[in-house]
Amino acid sequence: MNKKLYIPLIVFLVLIIAFFVQLQRNAQGNDPRALESALIGKPVPAKTLADLFEDKNHDNTLFKQGKPLLVNVWATWCPTCYAEHQYLNVLAKQGINIIGVDYKDDPKKAQQWLRKLGNPYKTVVKDEKGSFGLDLGVYGAPETFIVDGNGIIHYRHTGDVNPKVWQEKLQPIYNKLIEK
Repeated sequence: MNKKLYIPLIVFLVLIIAFFVQLQRNAQGNDPRALESALIGKPVPAKTLADLFEDKNHDNTLFKQGKPLLVNVWATWCPTCYAEHQYLNVLAKQGINIIGVDYKDDPKKAQQWLRKLGNPYKTVVKDEKGSFGLDLGVYGAPETFIVDGNGIIHYRHTGDVNPKVWQEKLQPIYNKLIEK
């Protein structure tokens, strides 16, 4: 019998084992969408950022407000950002501090979008070329970071912020930082 006939069987078995291992990881509570960040426990990268609405720049003190905040990376071209926007408005009304990073976007479109849909952000900065997003390790929009009052990143979430994500992942970390 030809040994080459066993190669597809071996490949198939390796794929089955890899699939089983991944299912086991997911069953143990590991989130396959979670991305590690080299910035956890480190300050928000220092960069001068232009304000979306005003003719002024912000330095790193923007992220050192003495209380925790969310840094939400978003864009008008991002359908998932549109989906999460309504819930960000809800969080802002509850007193959650949110800084917006308009990522690789047209500032005029972003201004119109926020005027139309509401602005949940205390401040919105422009990142037209994506250089600040690159410094944060952003893969795409939306991504949200939890930052403590001293500007230290504690958590990174990829994907939309919705009630389930807020209650299960973000709020417990945010609340612990408030208690400190």
